[in-house]
Amino acid sequence: MQSNPQRSQIKPGTHVNIVQKQDQRSGKLTEGIVKDILTNSPTHPHGIKVRLTDGKIGRVQTIAK
Repeated sequence: MQSNPQRSQIKPGTHVNIVQKQDQRSGKLTEGIVKDILTNSPTHPHGIKVRLTDGKIGRVQTIAK
C-alpha cells in the first residue's frame, strides 16, 4: 500500500490528485492545484485535506507529475 504525501510535500500551487468526500467509496480521483492546506498535522492516515483553486475540497492521494 502506498502512503499518502506528507504535509511538508504539499504547498499552494502543487498539482495533486485528491479524493473528495462523496468519492471515498469509489476512490475516484480529482486533479487540481492546491490553494489552501486545511490539515494542520504533518501527516494524516487518509491524506492531507486541501482546497483546490476551483473550490473543491478533498484529501491528497498523490502529487501529480
